[in-house]
Amino acid sequence: MATPVNDGLLEIFDVEHGACAMLTIPYGQGYRRMMVDCGHNSSSGWTPARHLRRLGTSKLERLVITNYDEDHVSGYKEMMDSGIFVEWMWRNESVSANTIRQLKSEDGMGRGIDALVTSLSGFTPAAPGVTAPEFPGVGMQVFHNNYPAFDDENNLSLVLLLTFRNITIMFPGDMECAGFEHLLKTDLSFARALQGVDILVASHHGRQNGICPAMFDDWKCKPQFVIISDDYKQYNTQETTNYYASKCGTGLNNFRGPGVRKVLTTRKDGDITFSWANGQCTVF
Repeated sequence: MATPVNDGLLEIFDVEHGACAMLTIPYGQGYRRMMVDCGHNSSSGWTPARHLRRLGTSKLERLVITNYDEDHVSGYKEMMDSGIFVEWMWRNESVSANTIRQLKSEDGMGRGIDALVTSLSGFTPAAPGVTAPEFPGVGMQVFHNNYPAFDDENNLSLVLLLTFRNITIMFPGDMECAGFEHLLKTDLSFARALQGVDILVASHHGRQNGICPAMFDDWKCKPQFVIISDDYKQYNTQETTNYYASKCGTGLNNFRGPGVRKVLTTRKDGDITFSWANGQCTVF
């Protein structure tokens, strides 16, 4: 059964070692949907395409690609094959389709990345007369390093700051410390925006190389709580929950039980949902 949208709904899906989230807001007589990445869950069989079809829609008004790795786009080919229409794509456009293929030549192209690269020519947001679909009441900021300042997919991630109903959530893709530090040095608006982050989705699925101490210590990023999108712990570099908890503010009260949580993980908690109704936001 679909979760009621009410005044707005943000779902962070359990896609194992991957990423996929979706914001749904009422619009006219229907809804508008923005998906952030489109990974899938190979264990449960959950995919973005099947989820959208179950909702009775074959259209996605916005798709944000934060990272050019397979785990962020593994569901893209099925979306295209099943006729899901993506009206608008937001990505790091300093990285051309040919450059993505070159970057992936060492590790190989997954089906999702291959389908994404093939379809990029159809997305031309800068073309005359092309405007992005409206999302009333939703604030969006994006930041990225330009190719060839970096020549790896992680540090070319697109960082999205999504604001709805006075809550700002940061989706940083797989940005690593070096990439964050470069943004802090070259884009003061990014540095300033960090103080307004309420919820942080941990970069690189909570791996240590996604931590940039300067964001917290120098630029006072202090989210209420952190979300890690990942599956079972495969590496010692995933042992970051204590660090992130130490950088959080008040935490989240009574999330699926009594007490305060400062770090939520899809590997433990599964899907994580934000529901706005009657002026309140509930996380469950």
